Amino acid sequence: MTKETNVADQAKLLRIYTDEAAYFGDRKVFELVATRARDAKMAGVTVLQALFGFGRSAHVHRRHVLEDDQSLVVEIVDRETRLRRFVATLADVKGIGLITLETVEIIGGEAAAFIEQGEVE
Repeated sequence: MTKETNVADQAKLLRIYTDEAAYFGDRKVFELVATRARDAKMAGVTVLQALFGFGRSAHVHRRHVLEDDQSLVVEIVDRETRLRRFVATLADVKGIGLITLETVEIIGGEAAAFIEQGEVE
């Protein structure tokens, strides 16, 4: 097995579903998750904003005139072991709707080396 194949086999995409109105204490959940990911030296974090969404409660999340209540997805790509360890640090966080983990193939980019080494500069 080549080094490149090994990285592709280990790479995973973690998705954490929440919304803009979700708070944990005095912090927005997505900001808390992103900060914890940075502190854990994850390869990187992207927060995506959905135009429309709903979960198990069937409450529709969307942008309103007076408030923001859109669904958000926090995405992190890293090695599976690091992601699973990171998810364990989120056990105390309320306001997370769903967490998923799926296999991805890394085919290039500057972050590929960081994921392969399991660390960031």
